[in-house]
Order: sequence, then structure tokens, then C-alpha cells
Amino acid sequence: MIERYSLPEMAEIFSDVSKFRRYLEIELLATSAHCELGVVPRDHAQICRDHAPKVDSEFVTAVSERERVTDHDVAAFVDVVQQQIGMPAGAWIHHGLTSSDVVDTAWCWMLRDAATLIDNALVDFCEAVVALAEKHRDTVMIGRTHGMHAEPTTFGAKVALWALQLRRDRDRLDAASKRIAVCKLSGAVGTYSNIDPRVELSVAKALGLQAVPATQVIARDRHAEYLWACASIGTTIETIAVELRHLQRTEVNEVREGFTSGQKGSSAMPHKRNPISSETLTGLSRVLRANLQVGLQDVALWHERDISHSSAERIVLPDSSMLAYYMLRRATRLITNLEVDSAQMLKNLHSKHGVVFSQSVLLALVTSGMSRDDAYRLVQELAGRAVTEESQFRELLAADTRIGLTSKQLDEIFDLKKSVKHTNRVFEALASKQL
Repeated sequence: MIERYSLPEMAEIFSDVSKFRRYLEIELLATSAHCELGVVPRDHAQICRDHAPKVDSEFVTAVSERERVTDHDVAAFVDVVQQQIGMPAGAWIHHGLTSSDVVDTAWCWMLRDAATLIDNALVDFCEAVVALAEKHRDTVMIGRTHGMHAEPTTFGAKVALWALQLRRDRDRLDAASKRIAVCKLSGAVGTYSNIDPRVELSVAKALGLQAVPATQVIARDRHAEYLWACASIGTTIETIAVELRHLQRTEVNEVREGFTSGQKGSSAMPHKRNPISSETLTGLSRVLRANLQVGLQDVALWHERDISHSSAERIVLPDSSMLAYYMLRRATRLITNLEVDSAQMLKNLHSKHGVVFSQSVLLALVTSGMSRDDAYRLVQELAGRAVTEESQFRELLAADTRIGLTSKQLDEIFDLKKSVKHTNRVFEALASKQL
């Protein structure tokens, strides 16, 4: 992932130093487990632990240099570790293991830790969204369908629905995190031919992972599910970002991204205040969905394993983790600093001269005995006149003898509070932890 979209706490999880530290710990735990089973002499196991190399940038360089000879990254890692521990104790490193035992277990360990960071960021973002929803629970605005004025709603209800979707994203992430938090140390084709299953159980327990049956590799549907959880989070953020982009358009002007002192919206036009965060988040969500496609294609491997998935995973697993985390942190800042123009929302709602109450008029006419089609055509005609003539819809209704609705009935139809009185339903769902 490019540095622009990498936050240090997530990038550290996938750094070479962190990866090799995990490899080394898995190797040492396996050696200790072998010792408990009487395979490795106790003094040799202790030497492996006591003389284990310090994994730092110099160690990473040493592995890279060795890989130029082995043309195999794990073999190079094992060679360097054994050399630095020394013989004969170092020879027990990687005993009974295949490369994927170490690599796949490390991947799952890294992804579990990444999921924890993502979940923390997801909680913070959801809290910010809920706070915005509560603040604007009664901020009335026009609801839009197909981009056109439909009926009144509240900004709070709109935002609260985002919070419910984020909760579902958290459930998806939780499921994926549990599915990916697994371990396998079962050898070349997963049959434990040269390693006791108790070694796997011991290492899994030490790392807080679950030992699972496997071929040479852990089944990649687990990784695909993790990528799906990241892509789903990104798509929810995009849903929010696209809405905010529309609401920031000059002709709408109902919300605005926070603008800091010294910030420039355009290099050429000083008056511009562009929705850059929303647009950035929209673009990054596309990358997450593309990475998901790679993850799904990685599920089908030849026989007990090939490496067609390996090169792709080195890119998409860290990148998706970093992007999901970055997007959540940036979206939290966006929501926290969002400016909401409630006066403009009300102005826009009334800009079509009251035609947004047309369904209530239609239903009142049907209730009075008019056929639905006749009522629809009549209301459609008068609503069209209100828009083209810039006349008040209510006044046209009151003046038309075909309507026959009383002033009291019209008062009830055009009561804005009445039209949004049930928007609290979504807040009840939030309060009850409903999904």
C-alpha cells in the first residue's frame, strides 16, 4: 500500500520485521512443543529460544540476501535462523514443517490482529455516526428518490440508517475475524505425516488461534470472507460518501465537509470548496471491491495446493486491511467535522411549492370516494401546474372545485411534523441494538 493511505499502527502489522517475528515465534513454539513430546532434546529447545536472532532491519536484509541464493523466501528465513542459533540445536528449527505451516499461520495471526484494529476504528466511526444522527433527529429535509424530490424525512433518520448498516458490517467483520483466526501445522499435504498433531494444538493455543484441518494450505474461503468484510465496510462508507457528495453540490448545499484554516479547495479557483474526503473514500472503496475479486479467485487451487494465490495475497490482504482501516479513520473525521445547514434543507424542501405532499392529497381523495386513477390524474395535473407556474400547491387545491377537501383536511395534509412523525422508528432500532 502506498504511504498516503497507510496508517502506522496497521502498516506495522504487515511489515517485514513484524512478519518475520511471527515466523520465528511459530518456529520456536513448534520446537518447544516437539520438546514436550520428546522429539527435540530439552537443552537444544532452550538454546533455540535463548539464541533466537533479534528480528530487525538487519535480519530482514540477511534473509533477502539469502533468498537470492535459495530463490525461496521461507527457506532463506529458516537458513538465517538456523545459522544464527548455531548447530546442532538450530537444526531442529522447522522440524516436520512445510513452508505453508509457518506462512499460513502467520497470515491468520496478522489478519486477526488487523481485524481488531479495524473493529476499533469501526466502533469509533459508528459512534460518530450515531452522534450525528441524534443531533439531527428532528432536522427536517426533503427525501429524494431517483435524485428527485420525493417526501419529507429527517437528516437524523438518514444518518441513523447508516449506523444500522455499520452495525451489520461489524457483525460481518466479527464473523470473518473468527473464521480467519486459525492455525495449521500439519505438513506437506495436511496429513501430519511428519509432525504430531499435538504440536499444532500447542502452537495454536499459545497464539490464541484455532487448529483446523487443511491441505498444505488453509482453505482460502476464509481469506475471501475477510476481504468481503473489508469490502463491505468500504461500500458502506462509499454509500455515505456518495450521499454527502450529492448534498454538497452547489445547487443543493445542505451539508459541507469541514474546511481547515489554510486549506485550498482548488489550485486554480479560490472559491472552490470541494468534497475531497467523500470523493477519496468513494475511489478507495473500488479498490477494496477489486481486491475481493482476487480473494474469491484465490479459493480454487490445484489439488492440495499451488502458489497462484500467494503472490496476489501479498498485495490484497495487507492493502485491504490498510485501506479499510484508513477509510474508517478518515470517514470518522469527515462525519465529526461535517457542517449541516438545516435552514438550507428546509428551504430546499419548500422549493417545489408543496408538491412533496402529493401522496397525502391522493390518499385523502381516495378516502373521500374518488377512484385512485381519477385522483392520481387530478393531483398530477395540479402538482405540475404548481411547479411550472411557481404557484403554491395548497392554494391550487383549495381553489379547485374538483378537489372538495376542507381547510382542516388540507392543514393535516400539509403538516410537516405529521409527515415525519414516525421517523423515530429507526432510532428505536438503534436503541434496541436491532440490525
